[in-house]
Amino acid sequence: MSRLAKSLFVASLLVAFISAIPAWADSHGKSGQYAIGKPATAEEIAGWDIDIRPDGKGLPPGSGSVEDGEMMYEEKCASCHGSFGEGVGRYPVLSGGEGTLTEPRPEKTVGSFWPYASTLWDYIHRAMPFTQPQSLSDEEVYAITAYVLYLNDLVEDDFVLSAETFASVEMPNQDGFFLDDRPDTENTACMKDCKDPDSVKIISEPTIATLAAEETVAAEEQVASGDDTVYRQACQMCHAAGVAGAPMTGDKAAWAPRIEQGRDKLLTSAIEGIGIMPAKGGQIQLSDEEVAAAVDYMIQQSKQD
Repeated sequence: MSRLAKSLFVASLLVAFISAIPAWADSHGKSGQYAIGKPATAEEIAGWDIDIRPDGKGLPPGSGSVEDGEMMYEEKCASCHGSFGEGVGRYPVLSGGEGTLTEPRPEKTVGSFWPYASTLWDYIHRAMPFTQPQSLSDEEVYAITAYVLYLNDLVEDDFVLSAETFASVEMPNQDGFFLDDRPDTENTACMKDCKDPDSVKIISEPTIATLAAEETVAAEEQVASGDDTVYRQACQMCHAAGVAGAPMTGDKAAWAPRIEQGRDKLLTSAIEGIGIMPAKGGQIQLSDEEVAAAVDYMIQQSKQD
């Protein structure tokens, strides 16, 4: 039997099986059902029903103050987002950017761009911290949300966020989001009097060759200097705070036995991953040379005098 014939045979059996399910269900007293699975319980539905609406509906009981949020933010957020929400490396900036949305390169932060505080609470609850999503309690989410709002001068330093005070938070760009009620139009392509393609020349854009050369030079400079550019991008989040047992940068006692294994061993572990650390710290777009620069930086910061 040919491969095509086999595929058609399997497909016909599958169609016959699916078609027979309703009749089987009817004969077993389950009319109108496929008799597959079971109704979701209230507890199971609650586990998925975690969205928070702009009016605050869906917020759980609890509260958190700006004061409490400051300590939690420093512990769980600052290594990526900066102590003042300024962003570290390529991680998102959380504060500032007021008045930049009309500029060619706007700074889209919580304070300048986000329309609702519910988006901030919901995102922290679902996805943060980056290495341990959904590990925060509701009170911790309230507190960190309050502190990020404070970093954007949206609440006072004594503010306590809760379901009851949530409505008092007004985001500056709330009116910047609206339904586009303009009617749909049909764009008819013009195929007359077209410009001669041979006359079109790009004279100011960099070529692939020049971009590749610049990236090579940058990587070589990082390797030579052992700077912290890649370290801040891919390594700092875990190695600055000792997340999941990662040796903290600068902890000479923790790094001594690792450095004794040799640079090649450390580099292999960094590139291929070791334990719970993913390959290249999860930044798989990095070249081996860029990872080497980060490894050299951590060695320099952590070796014995």
